[in-house]
Amino acid sequence: MPFITSVSSAVPPHKVTQAEARRSAAESFGSTFRDIQRYLPIFDNAGVETRHFCVPLDWLREPHSFMEKNSAYVRQGIDLGVQVIQTCLGQAKLTPTDIDTLVFVSSTGISAPSLDAFIANQLGMRNDLHRIPIWGLGCAGGVSGLARAAEFARANPNSRVLLVALELCGITFMQQEHTKSNLIACSLFGDGAAAVLVEGDQIRNLSGDPGKRLEIKGSLSTLWPDTEDVMGWTVSDGGLSVVFSKEIPSIVLQKLRPVYEQMLAKFGLQDAQVAQWIAHPGGPKVIEAFSKILERELPHFQASRETLRNNGNMSSPTVFFVLEETLKQPALQAGDYGVLLALGPGFSCEQVLVQGVGAQDD
Repeated sequence: MPFITSVSSAVPPHKVTQAEARRSAAESFGSTFRDIQRYLPIFDNAGVETRHFCVPLDWLREPHSFMEKNSAYVRQGIDLGVQVIQTCLGQAKLTPTDIDTLVFVSSTGISAPSLDAFIANQLGMRNDLHRIPIWGLGCAGGVSGLARAAEFARANPNSRVLLVALELCGITFMQQEHTKSNLIACSLFGDGAAAVLVEGDQIRNLSGDPGKRLEIKGSLSTLWPDTEDVMGWTVSDGGLSVVFSKEIPSIVLQKLRPVYEQMLAKFGLQDAQVAQWIAHPGGPKVIEAFSKILERELPHFQASRETLRNNGNMSSPTVFFVLEETLKQPALQAGDYGVLLALGPGFSCEQVLVQGVGAQDD
């Protein structure tokens, strides 16, 4: 089985407090929402205190064409991708030329070649590098990308696979679109990137801290029919317009438990054997739904809540911020099982089962 041996995260430089975002939204939406003060508690109840963006807040409030936004996505995304890879490989004491496969997940901009080509060239990665760009999975993209990275490492047990999930959600803001969905997005979304090193089990000297390694046992993907309009983007002249149904928490309550039980059955586990849920924090109500369906008290999701508080919802990389936070704590001891969980457009659910590996198992 393949192993997670290094995890890193990065955020762009422009830090915005929730109070600043609230004031900016009041100014931007006030001309349309005459009773804007009635809607602003959305910001107070989002569970977010700070976020980071690749451009200043004033830039986000100005009108920009799709081309301008996408140019910022490409330029800033390359820089952030290089940064997070250097950190991940530095922790593993590896160089870019040690990587055999690069899985790149992103859904907040468009580029051909995809950003991984620019990033690989800037880092001097090998010219026989396998590139696997994945687009359109939104918040579920990180967990899905990890599953694909693990499958590749399992099929090529002497290989090192680097997964990068990178989203610049801020620049997708539609200044002219004064809808409640857009206002909710303004209260939640931020920018960020994460990198995860996955190594095949035939590599002689696995990287990283043995006490923080995780063995990837397998994954489960679920696509629920007739739910395509729950979450995602629509494309307009101004760019990518968010689709964000208010029914998401109730859909989670209705549909998540059966697919969780399907995952347990697939790997022959009992619920009590799952020591840690590493859940993508879509928002406070989604975390509360996870707590109810998975029968874990809210403190169990502390890493998810902390990630949301400090960084907002960054779409696909967010779950790895949660993983990084989880690995700082003694939450996954040797032999303990954990599940990475995220929901995304489709409407879909992605789960990856991992198991803690202690130094004695090295």
